Amino acid sequence: MSEIKRMHPLKYRSIFLSDIHLGFRGCQAQFVLDFLQSTQCKQLYLVGDIIDLWAMKNGVYWPEAHNRIVREIFEKARQGTEVIYIPGNHDGLFRDHLDASFGEVVVKDEIVHHTADGRRFLVLHGDKFDGVVQHSLWLAKLGSRAYDHLLALNASLSRVRARFGMKYWSLAGYLKHKVKNAVSYIGNYERAVATEAQHRDLDGMICGHIHHAEMRDIQGVTYCNCGDWVESCTALVEHHDGRLELLRWTDAYPESIGTAEPAIVLAQAS
Repeated sequence: MSEIKRMHPLKYRSIFLSDIHLGFRGCQAQFVLDFLQSTQCKQLYLVGDIIDLWAMKNGVYWPEAHNRIVREIFEKARQGTEVIYIPGNHDGLFRDHLDASFGEVVVKDEIVHHTADGRRFLVLHGDKFDGVVQHSLWLAKLGSRAYDHLLALNASLSRVRARFGMKYWSLAGYLKHKVKNAVSYIGNYERAVATEAQHRDLDGMICGHIHHAEMRDIQGVTYCNCGDWVESCTALVEHHDGRLELLRWTDAYPESIGTAEPAIVLAQAS
């Protein structure tokens, strides 16, 4: 990372990242690292599936780029950023250590985040709303393996596109949005999350899990999904006035990492 980025970072009140999947070959580690090094915040929420323990059961894959991401997170915590780690289903073993601190990173099952303008958002990974994960774990893992193969193909395609100077594009994301059953699943998931917010009398929910970045009003609550860093490379950010935005970091680089331009704002809510 250039020193220019450290000297002139994008500054936010809070940042929410989910589904980085460190330890998985499909993790877009270069984009993750660039995002972390290009931003500063008071609060950093890691909203589940940050480390992919499921993938590592089939053989450990942990390149130096993944080490650098972990070091960057701990460095932010050391310098005063409040870092909260909320485990997901792929890193569920960390749920055995709730309220513990690892290098000033605190592990929570869920947490209510108060925005600067006074709204209350429940932050959790979201796998508890996924009936397949909750009731048919073997089926979820089978689906995960099929998804992994698709993402491996996606990674190969991305390398080819990069050689020809083309922008990042997710085959997995494209297919997900075109397949009717996937679209129906996403809609059902989003409504289940929104209903939980209603029951808790909250203003909104912030989650991950389904690798589908979104921000919209559902049943009177603000639904926010951080997205992921294997397909869309997205992050949810809160500005210092409480305004929320969903960013797609790959669009900050029309051809390759290094051409600094503002990331594309996918959605925003005041």
